[in-house]
Amino acid sequence: MSKADQSGYLPGFTPWPEQAAAAYRTAGYWTGETFGAMLRRRAQLFPARLALVCGAQRWSYPELDRRSDQLAAGFNRLGIRPRDRVVVQLPNIAEFFAVCFALFRLGAVPVLALPAHRRTEISYFCAHSEATAYIIADIDGGFDYRQLARQVQAEQAGLRHVIVVGEAEEFCALDSLYDDPATFPEPRADDVAFLQLSGGSTGLPKLIPRTPDDYLYSIRASADICALTPDTVYLCALPVAHNFTLSSPGTLGVLYAGGCVVMARRASPDDAFPLIEAERVTLTSLVPPLAMVWLDAVGNGDRRHDLSSLKLLQVGGAKFTAEVARRVQPVLGCALQQVFGMAEGLVNYTRRDDSEELLASTQGRPISVADEVRVVDDEDRDVVPGAIGHLLTRGPYTIRGYYKADEHNARAFTVDGFYRTGDLVSQLPSGHLVVEGRAKDQINRGGDKVAADEVENHLLAHPAVHDVALVAMPDAYLGERSCAFVIARGETPRAMELTGFLRERGIAHYKIPDHIEFVDRFPKTGVGKVNKRVLRERIAEQLAKAGSQS
Repeated sequence: MSKADQSGYLPGFTPWPEQAAAAYRTAGYWTGETFGAMLRRRAQLFPARLALVCGAQRWSYPELDRRSDQLAAGFNRLGIRPRDRVVVQLPNIAEFFAVCFALFRLGAVPVLALPAHRRTEISYFCAHSEATAYIIADIDGGFDYRQLARQVQAEQAGLRHVIVVGEAEEFCALDSLYDDPATFPEPRADDVAFLQLSGGSTGLPKLIPRTPDDYLYSIRASADICALTPDTVYLCALPVAHNFTLSSPGTLGVLYAGGCVVMARRASPDDAFPLIEAERVTLTSLVPPLAMVWLDAVGNGDRRHDLSSLKLLQVGGAKFTAEVARRVQPVLGCALQQVFGMAEGLVNYTRRDDSEELLASTQGRPISVADEVRVVDDEDRDVVPGAIGHLLTRGPYTIRGYYKADEHNARAFTVDGFYRTGDLVSQLPSGHLVVEGRAKDQINRGGDKVAADEVENHLLAHPAVHDVALVAMPDAYLGERSCAFVIARGETPRAMELTGFLRERGIAHYKIPDHIEFVDRFPKTGVGKVNKRVLRERIAEQLAKAGSQS
């Protein structure tokens, strides 16, 4: 029996050591407040203020609180119990918050999937978490999630309930679950409240257990750093289940501060700019490629909408180049804040009083004085100050282990609890970090993380593929795209055949290689491993040469 089992925690959860947990409570980082209690208190503090705007829906704090209570009762009637895992795959709609807070109130555990995930990922999340329910929209972006649910339910016998926002067909309609409120026991603040997804460098994403104690601390501290107030109006333009959008300070930080969250179904200028004007948005968050699209739209003369209410643009999820960062204030007329973090914990922000150079060329410094950061070499020895090394971290909101992943945890965490982030960084004397790259075999495609191992395994299932190596290739728009180097078995297949094969296997669209190169052999390292560094250099040289000739 694991330590988590013996202590009454959710099985599969690695809690913080007792000494560290006690220190975080003594310092006031962990307060014992739950997510449900946080919302209840906001409904009392801000009875007349808007919490959420989503199309024609305009929910006050008391209404969000009431809907969460009603859905908790409805979920309970359906048979969802405390600690049941529930995969939640919803787009940017108000119901996301009613669903999550209802599950929090009930003590059930949301597993937060992204809209882009498809059968392979969702089936895995359901199997690994032993989910009893799956909550979806009917159709979003032209994709019918009910058909996906049918496929997943056929594979996962333990998935008893599919709940649908919209036209439910044979499934359960969310609107049928708004029951009279009931009272449920308050969950523990130091146990798992929900599961997030890792970026993943080895196969499918790992599940990240978050507790109210650790997550609410990061939210409170982030809200303070970003100077959120009840007058803050936040545009949720990126997927709402993404950690950046949820807590940095994100939607939950704005709700904690008593502000208003405006939901955007898409982040394009055509969708976002009218909402900024209509709702007088003051804050939003983007990944670098979208920030570049916004800058180009305004820079090229799109002045149809008044963006003057926007005071702060956060950019994170991938490195934002200094040259582009310097354009934000002159073009958009708002301040820039760079954000560098991970769903596993550590979050860094540039601060409003940072110099222009720090704002443009660094990815910020940690939230908390209790964030422990080490920059080390390949042997885990601290590098000299300012040198590039591997980023290790631990602290009051950085997990001590992935959910049900003991073998992986032994590699991902040091014996004394530091998380190996996989990032290569350098650290300035001020504490600011500069992201220099990735040590993990992972491609950061505009903020979407692609694990090379997962895509390679799918391609190797094709009968015409003998071997494959997926690497990052530079891209001015997304930062990185993916290139698959393929050794064919027999006659060389067409690239279109391979990409179609991947779509049929039900993986997220952003994981499908952007480019496929057929080769006779792979370069090898001295110990016989595929030398992906050489492959990355090869495709980068090809792209540079093609660019110089165009």
